[in-house]
Amino acid sequence: MNIDHTGILTRDLDALERWFEALGFVLSPRSRHRLALRPGEETVPGNTANRCAVFADSFIELLGIVDPSAPDPWGVNGVPDGFRIFYVRSGDLEADERRLRDEGVPTLGIRSLERPVDTPDGTRTLRASALHVDPKATPEGFLGIARHLTPEYLHQPRYLDHPNGALRVSGLTVMVDEPELDAYADRYARIIGVPARAEGADRVLNLPDGHVRLVASSGRSHFAGMTVRVRDVEAARTLVDGNGVPTRTAGQGFTVTGFGADVTFVQ
Repeated sequence: MNIDHTGILTRDLDALERWFEALGFVLSPRSRHRLALRPGEETVPGNTANRCAVFADSFIELLGIVDPSAPDPWGVNGVPDGFRIFYVRSGDLEADERRLRDEGVPTLGIRSLERPVDTPDGTRTLRASALHVDPKATPEGFLGIARHLTPEYLHQPRYLDHPNGALRVSGLTVMVDEPELDAYADRYARIIGVPARAEGADRVLNLPDGHVRLVASSGRSHFAGMTVRVRDVEAARTLVDGNGVPTRTAGQGFTVTGFGADVTFVQ
């Protein structure tokens, strides 16, 4: 498995779009989700739409609640705005569902979604499926495993050249209430299918092109930050600074904060 996407939930998608553009991301056009409420049923318009910062093998989803009266199969209407979404990618959700069931991880089952997307050849339908871990078991946010049935409509070459030089989402940081750290590490290891190792006081799960870092803290557990790899971190910082977004040094890279998320840029 590898990182598929991170996501920020908002009721002001316009403002979130402007912030990400100021960070130097190219965003795909806005698209309304259509969802099947039960397996095998026809899809219907959902309550959300998105725009995405797309890379060759991952993406960041800007997820807006655009019609609270529409079907809300994921239960996002009652969730506060902020960094709420993290999915890894798999090619066999049925096997993953059996594995998680055997591991004692509760899920909501596999659900299908689709949305219309603009392509150079006209409008096409992007299709995907996702295995959602039961949100009652993941108070930090929505966590799951995704499978893309039409990846060519998501990872379109014309959206991959970002002014900030972004290449992929390479990390997730989760702040975890300290007494729960080992339980969280065990749960993430079962969901993602890789072991968690101690790194100082943290627990880290290494993926082929990224990592998940669990950091002990006091208070509510939550998704705190995402890491984005760029071609040239100094050039990226110059661009972001020039767009008036405050930055701060973080190791060999830099971090910006907004909409409930830290976004850290690294070489």
